[in-house]
Amino acid sequence: MSKTTTLNRIGVLTSGGDAPGMNAAIRGVVRTASCLGIDCVGIKHGYAGLIRGDFINLDLAQIKGITGRGGTMLYTARSSEFNTPEGVKQAADTCNHMGIQGIVVIGGDGTFRGAMDLTQHGISVIGIPCTIDNDIGCTTYTIGFDTACNTAVDAVDRLNDTMQSHERCSVVEVMGRRAGHLALGVGIATGATIILVPEVEYDFEKDVVERIRVARLAGRNNFTVIVAEGAEPGLGVAEKISESTGIDTRFTALGHIQRGGSPHVRDRVVGTSMGFKAVTLLAAGRKSCVIAMRGDRFIDLDFREALALTKEFDYEMYKSFSALTFLDKNTLLKSFKST
Repeated sequence: MSKTTTLNRIGVLTSGGDAPGMNAAIRGVVRTASCLGIDCVGIKHGYAGLIRGDFINLDLAQIKGITGRGGTMLYTARSSEFNTPEGVKQAADTCNHMGIQGIVVIGGDGTFRGAMDLTQHGISVIGIPCTIDNDIGCTTYTIGFDTACNTAVDAVDRLNDTMQSHERCSVVEVMGRRAGHLALGVGIATGATIILVPEVEYDFEKDVVERIRVARLAGRNNFTVIVAEGAEPGLGVAEKISESTGIDTRFTALGHIQRGGSPHVRDRVVGTSMGFKAVTLLAAGRKSCVIAMRGDRFIDLDFREALALTKEFDYEMYKSFSALTFLDKNTLLKSFKST
C-alpha cells in the first residue's frame, strides 16, 4: 500500500468519556500508519494535551497487547480551554510546531465539534465514534456499546439471582443521560419487567406500579426495572415502588463499571477497522470527516453533515418488549403490522 499524499506525521487522541474499544482503535491507527511509513504521535489527555503538547511517540512495540485492554492508554479528559477560540488556535499552533499534519480523534459528538473547529485552522481531522451510549446520529453503531451492554447484563443477571431468592424488586440504573439505547438492550436481554428511558413518557402508577401488580397476579414473585439515568433517578423509582406496592425493593446504580472491562469482539473489530480507515482517509487527502457504520459498511461523512444528524430511538423494539413482557396481543399485532 502506498501513500497518495505527502503525509509524514499524524496524531491520535481520545476525548470525552472512556469506552471499551478505544485501545483497539488506537492500535488500528498506529499499525496502519506504520504500514504507510507515517510517524504517529499519541496525544495524552485529549484536547488539553494537544494544547500543551503532551505527546508520546507511538510505535508497534508500545501498542502490543492493548487491544484487549479497557479504557484508553492515552487517557482522556475534557478541556474548557479548548472550547475557546484562543484554545483552538493554540492547539493548531502546537500541531504546526510539531509537524502534525492530521489527527484521528476518538470520542463522541463533543469531540467531533472540537475537531470541526480545529479543521478551520488547516489541520486535517478524522473522527471515530466511540461512546457506550450509542447515541451518535450519523452511525448505527459506536465503539463501546456492545461491551457496556454485556457488562450491565452480567451485573443484572447476578442481581436477578438474589432478587428471586428473596422475592424482591430490583431497580437498576444504567447510563444514558440523553438516550435509552443501552437501557433498552439491557432490559430486553435480562427479561426485565419494566424499562424506563428518556425518549418515552410514562405514567408511574399505570406504567410501573400497575404493571408490577399485573405481573404479580400472574404468578411472578420478583421483578426487575431497568432505568436509564436520564429518565428518572433510579433511587426515587425504587422508593416509590416500595411505597406503592409494599414489595421489598432494592436499588443498584451500575455507574462507571459499565465503561470498564476488556472489550468484547465487536468493539475490538470495529475499533481496529475504524482506526485503519481513518489513517487511509488522511493519506488519501481527506481533511474533515467522521467514519460511520451503516449496517456492516463503513462510510465517511463531513463533520458538519454528521453533527446535523440525530439518532432515533427504536420505538418498535420498545413496543415489542412491552407486548411480549405483558402478553398484550393487541400491542404485539400492531407492532407486527408496522414492520
